Amino acid sequence: MSPPPPPPLGRSRRRGSRSGQFFDPALDDARLGAVRDQLAQGRWSEARTLLAETGDDWDRRGHRVVVLARASGAAAWTRDWLLAEPESADAATLLACATVVGVLRGKEKEQRARDACRDAIRRAPADPTPWLGLLLLARTLGTEEETSQLFDEVRTRHPDHHHAHHLMAARLAERHPDAGQDPLHEVYDFASWAAEQAPADSPLAILPVVAHAERYRVLASAGQEPGNPAASAHWTGRRARQVLKTAFDWWLEWESEEHPRGRVDLNFLAHAQFHDGRFAEAAALFQRIGPHITPAPWSYPDRDPHKAFLAARNAALGSA
Repeated sequence: MSPPPPPPLGRSRRRGSRSGQFFDPALDDARLGAVRDQLAQGRWSEARTLLAETGDDWDRRGHRVVVLARASGAAAWTRDWLLAEPESADAATLLACATVVGVLRGKEKEQRARDACRDAIRRAPADPTPWLGLLLLARTLGTEEETSQLFDEVRTRHPDHHHAHHLMAARLAERHPDAGQDPLHEVYDFASWAAEQAPADSPLAILPVVAHAERYRVLASAGQEPGNPAASAHWTGRRARQVLKTAFDWWLEWESEEHPRGRVDLNFLAHAQFHDGRFAEAAALFQRIGPHITPAPWSYPDRDPHKAFLAARNAALGSA
């Protein structure tokens, strides 16, 4: 049986939650959240302005397009935009990703999404974002070979693409789910390679921690590790502590508020530090995360991410 894929970063309010917190894939991009809500009401002009201003900041563009693509009715409203501006590459790219989201939600046909992505690629050949749309599709429905080829297409256009590297790490971690704690597993080599080839200030320095979490998800789902991370030696072994120290040292030196998906990395790093018993370091990370919780990796392997996050944060801050 194949392990379940990581949960998507949906904007779903936790019913019954007294705190009223919810997972918002816009993270700390408040303007993106506002524009996403406007798009859900059929007001696409602000999305046009936002994407035009984003330009070729590829990580930010990919983040914003994917978040907008998940808005209610995004595909229908973006088709209206494309009818009004048939030459718009931004509209074509958003429509492509919105159609991909529709496929993953069981509401669109796969070929329609592929065709939309190819149309966006023709309009903007230097933009990695339509390729990211195809990679999101292949992450769930494609072959390993296709996933790898699409990842290479994204990297050709932006070698340090954050979201693409996370998707590839999640996919690679699923190979050989019954192999147990294999220190030579390819996901570790991939993450180390990506971190080493990236610039010194690149958040891909955190990717080895992400790979470690993704491998835990797979092993726990396959019954090779306890379902409760606190009971698993996966987080306290030599490899875990080595990658955690390197990643945390990088964060202390280089972390800034600028990267659009920075809170994703912080959630992975806080999760790992907490389960390694490093409560002081975890507390500092929880402070920086603030309200910007991500389901992954708190849901791994099959947990309530909201409860898991709150329990870890309260324990770490209480200890600190």
